[in-house]
Amino acid sequence: MTEPKSTSVMDADKVDRSLTRIAHEIVERHRDVGQVVLVGVRTRGVPLAQRLQRKIGTIEGKELPLGILDINLYRDDITSVGPSAILKETIIHFPIDERRVILVDDVLFTGRTVRAALDGLMDFGRPRSIELAVLIDRGHRELPIRADYVGKNVPTGLDEMVQVLLQEEDGRDEVLIVKKPEKKAGRRNTPREPTRMAR
Repeated sequence: MTEPKSTSVMDADKVDRSLTRIAHEIVERHRDVGQVVLVGVRTRGVPLAQRLQRKIGTIEGKELPLGILDINLYRDDITSVGPSAILKETIIHFPIDERRVILVDDVLFTGRTVRAALDGLMDFGRPRSIELAVLIDRGHRELPIRADYVGKNVPTGLDEMVQVLLQEEDGRDEVLIVKKPEKKAGRRNTPREPTRMAR
């Protein structure tokens, strides 16, 4: 079986520089970062949020509160995912009422993950505002959602996947565009007549 064709669009240095830029953009937009909290969307939004927390801490000398959000219960396709959906812990140990929440995720695609994250956040309070920071915006939106902070815009086809690899989860930092394998046209199985037992 041949390996899917992939193209590297970001290496470790580009990932780091993108996050540094996003950290500075957040600080520039929010003069009082004391009102800002970060919430990483599981899975790879969490290490990205942790890196932003460290970078903003270096710039401002303040450590922003950091939460972790699992959105599986809020997905609009949860019925089709069914028992295979693995629920992980949501950890938000601080009030978000009247705070400026920055959601952090790895890839923005249709917008449905972000919609689920918004629903999940509302169970914890009423923020003053919610912004979105993503490493990759690949387009193809199905909902009216946009990112406030983007590491890189990567035009993609629907026959492609974006694979974000992070040191914390995968042992290295890299972003790949992977061509989906073509489905082979198989022979259609026509239903057979049930065998009748002779009486």
